[in-house]
Amino acid sequence: MVETDIVKINIDVYALSAFIGYLVIIIAIGIFTSRFSSGGITEYFLAGRKLNRFVVALSAVVSGRSAWLLLGFTGMAYKMGASALWAAVGYIVVEFFLFFFYAERLRNFSEHYDCITITDFYAERLEDKKGSLRILISVIFLLFLTSYVSAQFVGGGKAFASSFGLNQSTGMLLTAGIVLIYTILGGFLAVSLTDLLQAIFMILALIILPVVAIINLGGFGVLLQELTALQPSYIDPFAITAGALIGFVGIGLGSPGNPHILVRYMSIDDPKQLKISAIVGTGWNIVMAIGALFIGLAGRVYFPEASTLPGGDAEQLYPALAKSQLHPVLFGIVIASIFAAIMSTADSQLLVATSSVVIDIYKRILHKNDSIPQKKLVLISRVVVLILVVIAVLFGIVAGKLVFWLVLFAWAGLGASIGPTSILALFWRRTTRAGVFAGLLAGTGTTITWYYIPALKGFMYELIPGFFVGLLMTFVVSLITKRPIGTEKMFEIMKAGSINESSK
Repeated sequence: MVETDIVKINIDVYALSAFIGYLVIIIAIGIFTSRFSSGGITEYFLAGRKLNRFVVALSAVVSGRSAWLLLGFTGMAYKMGASALWAAVGYIVVEFFLFFFYAERLRNFSEHYDCITITDFYAERLEDKKGSLRILISVIFLLFLTSYVSAQFVGGGKAFASSFGLNQSTGMLLTAGIVLIYTILGGFLAVSLTDLLQAIFMILALIILPVVAIINLGGFGVLLQELTALQPSYIDPFAITAGALIGFVGIGLGSPGNPHILVRYMSIDDPKQLKISAIVGTGWNIVMAIGALFIGLAGRVYFPEASTLPGGDAEQLYPALAKSQLHPVLFGIVIASIFAAIMSTADSQLLVATSSVVIDIYKRILHKNDSIPQKKLVLISRVVVLILVVIAVLFGIVAGKLVFWLVLFAWAGLGASIGPTSILALFWRRTTRAGVFAGLLAGTGTTITWYYIPALKGFMYELIPGFFVGLLMTFVVSLITKRPIGTEKMFEIMKAGSINESSK
């Protein structure tokens, strides 16, 4: 008994040491990048549009996954089997096309018109002189992103509790504090560089854990035999209803509406390199999804009943399997990968929400005729980050369980409002300000209504109807309102970049 306790203590020390090493690195990145990010709001929110193709590729991918991939998707694969793969297919395909076609147009336009935020893009593209469209988009961002960030903090609290035995509230505060330090210091550059590091941690964990688990089991053939014995349909990726398949694939519709993904496209140094980013990012997405899927499949053999997992929760499979199969140092890396997924999403969303307050409301509306020093704007931005972190933490404490239900809801709300309207604004000259305004309201309203009607929510994921209602309303209202002028030049810039600098 005494020997067992000693081993347990050593395991905890090794795992904790590996995890602390990871934290030291990301905080050091925040300190290292703080001087550059203090230069101005373009540096703070877009890293001066100087990021290379690989940083952009990996940062865009990991900021969009959050802990959902490592905890939610692995738990889904544990319960459903190979058919859970379709939940990843949608976002992988959509994000490939975003990188390949959407991103370069957005990057070219945003540089030419000096757009720092997604809201800036809408305002310039649709000539939002009164600022009402800017206010509406900012409200949508703050509404959905606050709950999204809060969910990441709650996830961090749960990970600390299950991995190191801390109280969940303490773990949540630690998570929020770590994210706050490097985000408030280093801004977008720190966030993107830590995303690169976090992508490496995630891919290592998602490759090492399933490989080790399958080898210890006796090989891939043994895994298939064991799964077939448990339930033959478990290894069939097509053992899924048509409705569930549509809902899973439809998750990808959220990607073009989530600003923490889109802002990565605006930050690359050379927009022509985005096609390379598409290949790198898609490859990374595929490998991570396959790794997460096989963690769920292997986990089902090691833990045949969910009751054998911590708290009987399938979403605790990932750390539970890692603790049973890996050396303590590797287990520490796995825990670091969970926090990597959480932090890479939370920090990105914090910056987007902050930019909505500081740039879109404070600078562009409240002080649109005033000259505000760049360093003052950066200081205000850091204060707003702090305030938003406090709000997200308080929300997580009050609604810890509810907030997890809001993750897919927030993904849906952003996807249904920003997704269809931004696509039409980038690719259809006839898109009008009134059409986008109607599409934003329709997409958001449909998502919220659908979510709160059980019969509708049980029938289909609210993102799908919300997206297509938003798309339809934008199209119809644009057709019946005054055709915009000056779009030819805008679309020339989207395609070729700022080919005539003197025309700015």
